[in-house]
Amino acid sequence: MRTLHYQKQSGLVKLILLVIFVILVLSYFSIDVRGIVESEQSQKNFTYVWGWVVFVWDRYLGEPVRYVWNNIVVNLLWESFVSNLERIKRGAPNDFELMAPQAP
Repeated sequence: MRTLHYQKQSGLVKLILLVIFVILVLSYFSIDVRGIVESEQSQKNFTYVWGWVVFVWDRYLGEPVRYVWNNIVVNLLWESFVSNLERIKRGAPNDFELMAPQAP
């Protein structure tokens, strides 16, 4: 348990250091991130790309992703996951323990 917590903190520290490093590199090369993001051309590009993302989501991806999320992840996996966690919390056997073959 302690190792997992340490790994999460280590990952967060690495991410923060990476962001700081990227900002320093951009500063070294005198790149104005705010100017790039707020420029009219960048805004047009973001708007164009976002339009395509919305089109692809609405036309092709939205319905299948919602189906998988609602019918597979939520109904099959999530409910079983929560149920097993509740059993573990109470000290009761979980599905894996109940379905494991018994030694003769």
